[in-house]
Amino acid sequence: MAETDRKVFGLRVVIDRELCVGFGDCIEGAPEAFRLDEEGIVVFTEPERALRDRLVAACDACPVDALTVWDEDGNQIVPGKS
Repeated sequence: MAETDRKVFGLRVVIDRELCVGFGDCIEGAPEAFRLDEEGIVVFTEPERALRDRLVAACDACPVDALTVWDEDGNQIVPGKS
């Protein structure tokens, strides 16, 4: 099973494989961090290679909120609160 939780730059990034529908917006934003697997669901590649701001923006670009990011203090920063 693919890893769904990763610590990068002090951030906790979580992939919800049930929500992901494979639009790929996160891959466009940070292709070094994500790819689609054989099921068409996002998985981590090398997120530590992305710039922190670029990684956060790529996660925030997900139209179905399948990527969640928490900061160093445990506050959810993606998806942002409306």
